[in-house]
Amino acid sequence: MVDELLKYLQRAHARTRAPANDCGLMKTFNLEKLVRPNIWALKPYSSARDEFVIEDDTATQNALTFLDANENPLGSVGNAPNNRYPDPYQRHLKQALSTVKQVAEERIFLGNGSDEAVDLLFRVFCIPGQDKILITPPTYGMYQVSADINHVGVDKVLLNEDFSLPTEKVLEVAQNNDYKMIFLCNPNNPTGNAIAPQEAFEKILNAYQGIVVIDEAYIDFAAFPSMTGLLDRYPNLVILQTFSKAWGLANLRLGMAFASPEIIGLLNKVKPPYNINGLTQELGLKALEHLDQKNEFVAEIHRQRAWLYAQLPQFDFIQKIYPSETNFILFKTTQPKRLYDYLVQHQVIVRNRSTQPLCEGCLRISVGTETENQRLVALMKSFDG
Repeated sequence: MVDELLKYLQRAHARTRAPANDCGLMKTFNLEKLVRPNIWALKPYSSARDEFVIEDDTATQNALTFLDANENPLGSVGNAPNNRYPDPYQRHLKQALSTVKQVAEERIFLGNGSDEAVDLLFRVFCIPGQDKILITPPTYGMYQVSADINHVGVDKVLLNEDFSLPTEKVLEVAQNNDYKMIFLCNPNNPTGNAIAPQEAFEKILNAYQGIVVIDEAYIDFAAFPSMTGLLDRYPNLVILQTFSKAWGLANLRLGMAFASPEIIGLLNKVKPPYNINGLTQELGLKALEHLDQKNEFVAEIHRQRAWLYAQLPQFDFIQKIYPSETNFILFKTTQPKRLYDYLVQHQVIVRNRSTQPLCEGCLRISVGTETENQRLVALMKSFDG
């Protein structure tokens, strides 16, 4: 099966060409050139559930005698049925997710949080001590941390003062350097805004021959759609999403990556054999059956976010409130440390982002429940700013 996977990747790579696009700018995309040679040639570990795939039929499963994976045949401590290894490729969960996201199953990777997908992208594409990536601060800090862990260089192009993406500058820097990946967060963390229209991202995707990673962790709260609809057109596009935010499943650590089948195959080659445990797969499946509840969560967070936007301008110590397409609000204050310490003293925990580029004096507040938001505003009214 492993040899067949390698042959499939080679055949798929041979077929990979730039799809038709409106701009007509994209050149032939060479995936093999970007992948670390040892990863391209890697023969991945073959687990018991790679060599024998369990049929979906419950009766068939119950009739089988499993003596292949060195599991405990007596059961589990505590009597919960957890003695068997989970599906290493999360087939049922991907089938359900494919319907919700309108993305083909072969374009879906599931990770232990989207952070696992970030780390695996470094392992697939970046040679330690040699390759570099490009990021656009202020942005999600794990891109830098994962690069440091993997001994990969990081270059930076700052966002504009209004936290918008300097598209031409990014292209200029990218075309003059041999970056393996560009990481773009949209909506952006910690600023909360949409950093650019879709046309700007497409311009980068067309002109840049490396991997473009667009982190959409907060896309469910945004007024604009996900870019997953562009996957067929851009073989160098990777999109990250998560169950942690709108779905309310941060405790599960379940992240998503969407990309070409070839890139998904490479991520599957280097991931741990059973990276998503069975309980997480079951709870993820149950969550997907309650799409209406997720949408209700989003609607309520929108209402509470709007209420906070109506309340925050009354405070003289708040200098600027930034627009948000997420479940948090960034604002600039004259007393960031004093306000932060005051709120913590009263057991309200927010995030001080003052150390981030372009965010001097800024606090970030997650949108809470109605009661939590009212408590926050009441405390701010009593703050001596």
